[in-house]
Amino acid sequence: MIIANYIAYILTIIGGLNWGLVGIFNFDLVNWICMGRNAGSIIIYVLIMLAAIWLIISPIISRGMLDLGCQNTKKMKAMEEEKK
Repeated sequence: MIIANYIAYILTIIGGLNWGLVGIFNFDLVNWICMGRNAGSIIIYVLIMLAAIWLIISPIISRGMLDLGCQNTKKMKAMEEEKK
């Protein structure tokens, strides 16, 4: 699940940067990389959408925390378990 969270973050950052480029310069990076709107660009857009959905759902699945494998996250989980 940690790897999925990292992949989702990276894809969401790419999507955010692409939207910034579209908004500021009217330049669509994904369409430029894929040489127009074709199956490749649609797949990239769908992957970015799924990544954003994953980042919404993942904290719900993991009891309110997005696990990235950090030491602080593990300590926080241990503290929550002690409270129960």
